[in-house]
Amino acid sequence: MLDCKGITLHYGQSQILGGVDMKAETGQITCLMGVNGVGKTSLLKVLSGTHSHSGGTYQLDGKAMAMKTPSHVLARLGVGYVPQGRDIFPLLTVRENMEIGFSCLSKEERRLPEELFELFPVLKEMQHRRGGDLSGGQQQQLAIARALVTRPKLLLLDEPTEGIQPNIIQQIGRVIAYLKDKGEMAIVLVEQYFDFAFGLADHLYVMERGKIVLGGAKSTFRKEDVRAKLAV
Repeated sequence: MLDCKGITLHYGQSQILGGVDMKAETGQITCLMGVNGVGKTSLLKVLSGTHSHSGGTYQLDGKAMAMKTPSHVLARLGVGYVPQGRDIFPLLTVRENMEIGFSCLSKEERRLPEELFELFPVLKEMQHRRGGDLSGGQQQQLAIARALVTRPKLLLLDEPTEGIQPNIIQQIGRVIAYLKDKGEMAIVLVEQYFDFAFGLADHLYVMERGKIVLGGAKSTFRKEDVRAKLAV
């Protein structure tokens, strides 16, 4: 579903990504790990079209994406993005926030699947409340549900457990595992919570200073070795 080769990214004169190679397969969870500031969020911004990469190739479902493909085009092609910080519209209701995803869909597809309310029951209870009135954990559930409204083929999740209470982390983990098991999308997870990420992952990539320094199937690595690499 996703195949990146040699992705570079610059902010002005500063190079943030230095030739990233990464793949993500449908029905698999690919976890991207690394300490703060190594370029993980920047890579997701490239993949979502929020930032244009300055070099390398990016293929989505076998099709090459142009360097400046905008985010709304990538969303229509099947890229769902849950950004760090959630970016909920605070004055819109929960339901209206979810309906933002309709902009990527044809008129026939513009409906909220009941499955989303089954995955996140609190959203059904609070669908007429303003997004800004929700707790951090509830907003995170809303951000994930909003991305799922677009029927993504590639789901990008940036730090979904950040600042979330343990019971909501467990629920989000179950939802991610359920989405994987459906086999309809590739999932790329950026995550600092090591045990959460390692437990869900099928494939692992570790970044340092804008480059991939470790990558492959989780089964080929010992948990202790990956943890040690992240502690360096």
